[in-house]
Amino acid sequence: MSVEPKKWGVIYNPKAGTRKVKKRWKEIKEYMDSKGVDYDYVQSEGFGSVERLAKILANNGYRTIVIVGGDGALNDAINGIMLSDAEDKENIALGMIPNGIGNDFAKYWGLSTEYKPAVDCIINHRLKKIDVGYCNFYDGNEHQRRYFLNAVNIGLGARIVKITDQTKRFWGVKFLSYVAALFSLIFERKLYRMHLRINDEHIRGRIMTVCIGSAWGWGQTPSAVPYNGWLDVSVIYRPEFLQIISGLWMLIQGRILNHKVVKSYRTRKVKVLRAQNAAVDLDGRLLPKHFPLEVGVLPEKTTLIRITPPKERDIYSQSN
Repeated sequence: MSVEPKKWGVIYNPKAGTRKVKKRWKEIKEYMDSKGVDYDYVQSEGFGSVERLAKILANNGYRTIVIVGGDGALNDAINGIMLSDAEDKENIALGMIPNGIGNDFAKYWGLSTEYKPAVDCIINHRLKKIDVGYCNFYDGNEHQRRYFLNAVNIGLGARIVKITDQTKRFWGVKFLSYVAALFSLIFERKLYRMHLRINDEHIRGRIMTVCIGSAWGWGQTPSAVPYNGWLDVSVIYRPEFLQIISGLWMLIQGRILNHKVVKSYRTRKVKVLRAQNAAVDLDGRLLPKHFPLEVGVLPEKTTLIRITPPKERDIYSQSN
């Protein structure tokens, strides 16, 4: 199949959050039309379909693939592209139009939930090579590899995702399910027996949560940069009740690494040898938890359409 180099392949994820997404997609489509964007679009039909559609678009020669959705849909898309048979797949440009509840990776790049700046950003087509994280594991039948752009959570962070997915039918709104899960699980302070290996250091103990981030990781790895070839790791041990309150405030402020119960690392590879009964997620997508896991990074393995991220803007402003 021959596709015009400038034509976008757009994947719209109608289940990415609230009930208003269909109306929002109509507005996004009208705005792209008003800007004269040449595009084809497909609608995901359920769990796993975004990955399948991204793979099809990549294999059919689309050089720009745009995701209208949240972090989970973006994770599906990068897996579809990475698992495709497309030549020079690392040069396929990936664009984001935030449309879900979780848009942490988009926020890193300065994108808000306003769709017009996101569309304008893709039209401007400013490209940046970024890293792709990977997670190797055994699913009980064969060895598997899954990819991520933002972060891997083991323990509390992944359990929040799991409970949110299970309770959103009751609440009807995913955001309310997330808030309810966050507060109930944080104050529960459940610990997991873990054994990690980071930079030849063996870490054993009862740990509440681990975040391995290529980017911000929902505030848990605030110093991570998704184009430096490294992973940042935050290991959070058991906090006292008052430390939870201060920890939440420091998380919001981006200072969680200064908390007493947090230990941080920078590495290229993490081995999770044990994490008893702990859930695992990649960018909000739950992983079948078969330990051990090996989490690593592939430097500059994909291409992102971006605006200048906050850290670069700060550096630029300081130098002028």
